[in-house]
Amino acid sequence: MRVAEQLVYLARLRGRSRHDAEEGAGRWLERLGIAERAEDPVEALSLGNQQRVQLAAALVHEPALLVLDEPFSGLDPVAVDVLADALRSEARARGVPVVFSSHQLDLVEQLCDAVAIVSGGRVVAEGDVDELRASRAARRFRVELDTPDDRWLEGIQGASWRDPGVVELHDGGDPQRLLEAAVAAGRVRRFGPEEPSLAEIFHDVVARPDAATVEAGS
Repeated sequence: MRVAEQLVYLARLRGRSRHDAEEGAGRWLERLGIAERAEDPVEALSLGNQQRVQLAAALVHEPALLVLDEPFSGLDPVAVDVLADALRSEARARGVPVVFSSHQLDLVEQLCDAVAIVSGGRVVAEGDVDELRASRAARRFRVELDTPDDRWLEGIQGASWRDPGVVELHDGGDPQRLLEAAVAAGRVRRFGPEEPSLAEIFHDVVARPDAATVEAGS
């Protein structure tokens, strides 16, 4: 089927009149940047443009809920921006909940209000994105000194280097003792909680990095 024809057909399956279906198809093709491909067969499109058509097909009948599986897979950055903007618009303008599964955690972090990390069929972490990051920052601190020698951390109970400049506190680790040790070691240029990225949280809560996915919502 041709692109516009398919969108009209799918919209009418969901109860839209021909007029409303054609109007909606044209609006979404324009919005997603593929109006000039309206008369092309769907199979003749690139992967990225096929993804845009799939999103248009999901939106053309104005659904009450969007559930998407890897909607940004295989897309270039420009196409990602176009689709992300369309999803934000639906979520904000019409109040449509959007739930999607993705391994592109940077996009999940930018777009979503809440996440659930799933591993082996179980939810291993969930919650508001900002709250999830902040809760894990309580045990992780960025510590930067004028001295390049990192051995000052040796012997401090419950503390170890996680990354360059980032200390993680374990059982018994005390942020006050960490600060005191840093001051004793040299001039402290920076000290404070370090919020992990969603990708770092993913690695922390999943024993095998390839065993989980993220269900996200906005």
